[in-house]
Amino acid sequence: MPAKQPIFITGIGTGVGKTIVSAIVTEKLKADYWKPIQSGDLDDSDTLKVQSLVSNDVTVFHPESYRLTQPFSPHKSAAIDKVTIELQNIVLPKTDNQLVIEGAGGLMVPLNDNFLIIDLIKQLNAKVILVSKNYLGSINHTLLSVHALKKYNIEVMGIVFNGPKDIYSKTYILNYSGLTELGQIPMYPKPDKKAILGATSLITL
Repeated sequence: MPAKQPIFITGIGTGVGKTIVSAIVTEKLKADYWKPIQSGDLDDSDTLKVQSLVSNDVTVFHPESYRLTQPFSPHKSAAIDKVTIELQNIVLPKTDNQLVIEGAGGLMVPLNDNFLIIDLIKQLNAKVILVSKNYLGSINHTLLSVHALKKYNIEVMGIVFNGPKDIYSKTYILNYSGLTELGQIPMYPKPDKKAILGATSLITL
């Protein structure tokens, strides 16, 4: 069991910037990084991406519990690979460092017939950083995610907003949810170590 409560990076959906935010938080805290479930792109996994973006020599990159070959939701990828994801097989890596955990997709993404990503967060006793990206419908997706986290009694550290600013969306989300804004980061078409280092000043933890 880590000495500090793990931080789980989840998003309001797929493609909202979880991996970039995971790299920034990992760099800022010089934390360890762990992606429990990787679906597809095993030669260019999120672990490898974050590893290529982090500059410090403290971070340890822990191996995935499940490496699935197909780029679908975990339950579908596992079925294609003839694997069943079992929550009891997803065990926190041993570390005395802060641990950053990156999820797969959003909170309600299925792992198997009975459990979702949000169930995994609860099992791991992690607190959450929620990544939101501005697009038409993002208010709805963000507030639904916040509602689910509150229903599960999962601690939410706050929200990181990714991409172009929209003061109307951001203000409504923060006022309605009562959560803290941890930062706003720009879109990075081709992120590199320099960009990630610079972005650490944009997030407050």
